[in-house]
Amino acid sequence: MPGIGISVFLFAVGAILALAVNVQTQGIDLDTVGVILMVVGAVGFLASMLFWAPWAPYGRDRTVVRDREVIDRADHPHTH
Repeated sequence: MPGIGISVFLFAVGAILALAVNVQTQGIDLDTVGVILMVVGAVGFLASMLFWAPWAPYGRDRTVVRDREVIDRADHPHTH
């Protein structure tokens, strides 16, 4: 599940920026950036769980295996 790790990382960085960093900057509000990263991380985590988890209701194709006739290439010399 590739998106879960990235989502948790974004959420953690956002939480650090929003809750633990107390720096005043001009032109950018680190609290707002932190909250945005937390929301993006949470949404990404939920989307990953909905589309990639083994029990996911969405996104996974079901594999259908049908019996096929096996042809030996030695019996058919013109088949490449």
